[in-house]
Amino acid sequence: MSRSKLIRVFEHQSIKLGDEVDGVTFDEASLKTLQKHYGSDKGVPYYSLTNNGVKFNEFVGVIQVGNTVIEVLPKADKTNDDKNYWQDILVKMLSAVGLFDIQSTSDSSLKLKSNSILDLYFALFIKEVEYLLHSGLAKQYRKKEGNVTALKGSIQFAKHIQQNLTHQERFYVRHTTYDVEHKLHFILYKTLRLLKQINTNAELHSRIGVLLLYFPEMPDIKVTEATFDTLVFNRKTQPYKKAIGIAKLLLLQYHPDVITGRHNVLALMFDMNVLWEKFVYVSLRKYKPAHVTVSAQTTKSFWSSSDKGKYSSMRPDIVIKGSTGCVVLDTKWKNINGSSPSSGDLRQMFVYHKYFKANRVALVYPGTATKENRGVFEIIDGIENEIQNICSLITLNTNDITAGQKPISVWQKDIYDEIFAFASIS
Repeated sequence: MSRSKLIRVFEHQSIKLGDEVDGVTFDEASLKTLQKHYGSDKGVPYYSLTNNGVKFNEFVGVIQVGNTVIEVLPKADKTNDDKNYWQDILVKMLSAVGLFDIQSTSDSSLKLKSNSILDLYFALFIKEVEYLLHSGLAKQYRKKEGNVTALKGSIQFAKHIQQNLTHQERFYVRHTTYDVEHKLHFILYKTLRLLKQINTNAELHSRIGVLLLYFPEMPDIKVTEATFDTLVFNRKTQPYKKAIGIAKLLLLQYHPDVITGRHNVLALMFDMNVLWEKFVYVSLRKYKPAHVTVSAQTTKSFWSSSDKGKYSSMRPDIVIKGSTGCVVLDTKWKNINGSSPSSGDLRQMFVYHKYFKANRVALVYPGTATKENRGVFEIIDGIENEIQNICSLITLNTNDITAGQKPISVWQKDIYDEIFAFASIS
């Protein structure tokens, strides 16, 4: 097992061949692998190619290229270049929306500041599988066919005569058996084998080895999106959900180098705009009063054609409804730094205001301090709307969110307090 090289960059940052980042040089092998991966997937959304380099887009997370790990971090404050700080922000947001459970890995087993988020995903998966092993692997019924020495199930006459003409002590039968050999364990075993191959963290290496020693050997299966779509969890297999979720991320995002086997690519990347939207949404849902509804991606018909099947709809990020009206929010992961929002964003908010008959609408940004810049849509044709024409710009503070200063729950409560104070609905 060779040790990994960790490069940490920010979203929208470019790195070129020979650049030294965090004491690690971006080498030709890593660049060529990223170029090949970009071409094989007909372009990937999380980075683009530049002259002798790559430029990362609005996606954050981690890409492992051979033994080089590139961690792409969010950044909403141009003056704060502390990578540990922004890594902490990212982990907390992933945790809040259910994509990562930071509580499942102890500080003693893995130190966040000296490792990548990829290591934390590996550690979380390992801990989940260790728990399943210690609790006892779940068994399921399955059909089995083959030669046995005792007659059970239904005898398959054609194959029995073909294979046992000279072996009268055997029976070729199809029967039901109850054991640990089923699809959930196929997936977990395949993921463990993958981790043994790509893990570069010495602290996790021995734990993976122990798991492979004690985990029953399973047949290798081809894993696709459809493999996970057909899974059904019951009372006995409910504890498998978290481990299977991580296995899905790892197996579907792994792109092996079939030629040399030295420059495999594993990408766990998240659209920062989508992550920000989900984070604000779950924060509001966590603390909202029982009589208020908070909905995400509410669709409303906008235009339809007499030509059947042709239509257009609108879908704002978050809609808050109470007994006294509703408020529409659109989240944007960008620091507007005191400048005005784009005309396109304001026109979009005006349409939301009209079609949802909202009391008020707002664009929600990250920033260095929590504040509201209140604006109004102008009077149309000399006639004011029946409801208030308020369209605000709300910035939510992303400072002081480190573990020792403000827990994730307090940050989420601050977000709820600010937005519901603006909403003024009950």
